[in-house]
Amino acid sequence: MFENLSDKLQNALQKLKGKGKLTEKDIDLAMKEVKMSLLEADVNFKVVKTFINSVKERSLGSEVMESLTPGQQVVKIVHEELVKIMGQGESKLKINSNDITYFMMCGLQGAGKTTATGKLARKLKKDGKRPLLVACDIYRPAAIKQLQVVGASVDVPVFEMGDKTNPVTIAKEAMKHAMKHGHDIVIIDTAGRLHIDDSLMEELVEIKQTVKPDEILLLLDAMTGQDAVKVAETFNQYLDITGVILTKVDGDARGGAALSIRNVVDKPIKFLSVGEKMDQLETFHPDRMASRILGMGDVLSIIEKAQSAIDEKQALELQKKLKTQSFDLNDFLSQLQQIKNMGPLEEILGMMPGLGGNKKMKDLKVDEKELVFTEAIIQSMTKKERTNPSIINGSRRKRIAAGSGTSVQRVNQLLKQYDEMKKMMKKFSSMEKMMGKKKGLRGMGGMGKLPF
Repeated sequence: MFENLSDKLQNALQKLKGKGKLTEKDIDLAMKEVKMSLLEADVNFKVVKTFINSVKERSLGSEVMESLTPGQQVVKIVHEELVKIMGQGESKLKINSNDITYFMMCGLQGAGKTTATGKLARKLKKDGKRPLLVACDIYRPAAIKQLQVVGASVDVPVFEMGDKTNPVTIAKEAMKHAMKHGHDIVIIDTAGRLHIDDSLMEELVEIKQTVKPDEILLLLDAMTGQDAVKVAETFNQYLDITGVILTKVDGDARGGAALSIRNVVDKPIKFLSVGEKMDQLETFHPDRMASRILGMGDVLSIIEKAQSAIDEKQALELQKKLKTQSFDLNDFLSQLQQIKNMGPLEEILGMMPGLGGNKKMKDLKVDEKELVFTEAIIQSMTKKERTNPSIINGSRRKRIAAGSGTSVQRVNQLLKQYDEMKKMMKKFSSMEKMMGKKKGLRGMGGMGKLPF
């Protein structure tokens, strides 16, 4: 998401960075480019107008004109104004600590509502909750079955009463069921339509009056741009939604919906659904998103991904192995698998400061098949070979290549990479010992904790 907008904004602002002094004409030209970039990204016209006026007014003030680095100051202002239009800070889910928390999921058909419902259930379960999914979509063929499949994939039970019972009755019975079976979260998957109609809205209003949900979350397809904003306005008018989950953001290179919704309906984006896998639901952080758009990176999100993907016990064991230089191919494979769990490598690299806005990085396509080949090669080795790769002679290399469906050249390449990594780790270990001996440099001892 935001790929096209990100490129254009960075290009427009880059022209200001090299100048020692900025004139009003310089800022006007830059803002004209920024305005066109935002409109092309399908951002709401009123939002663009407010944003540009605010950035321009601040850029003509003393904080820029008297600065030694005026271009950098303008970038800072653009960052702050982007954060402002997307909402200040993370908007957390409202959880009722004294009773059952009810979430009502609504949206049009095709927005990915049922899948996102499962993702939310998985996230809450991981936080120690006991969620229950409720099938209130009795109209769409196989909607109940789909929710059951989604529920099974995240190990969360589904309450359903078939497609002949009124959805309001189903919601009432689900409340009783949740109380009886000790569920502390109830997520109601309501019916969608191909378009907004009165009967859909009346039913949703009735469910809302019956359940009195703590959160009414609207699922919006990011790829529909300004149409998503119009849908948000209508649903908000009827239901007074509490937040938005943007789906299919991985397929939208523009991002206009994300930049418009908060400003138009005054309701926060709570999550982004960033892929098809059930763990691909990200908390929406306006400040981090603004940093990504401007190519500043997103270190906090990388750290969070690493914390959820990398096993702490394994990381400590690896630290010991690096210090004693007993790092073997089993550890190499383990690290590879944990890095893969963090998500697509291109996405991770794009979050690195200085790389997200790098033109060379934009053209870099990480071939994740290489990781598959590496895994296959290591898994084709015996336990003894993985533990002591030095015994892998010519005949063993041929056998490993045949067993992994690769070539001897690939096996040689992997073993060379492993040897180079061992040498690097040996240097880190030596540096750590040297620095530990020098007074005042003890704080560098964390070098051995690097998880790679």
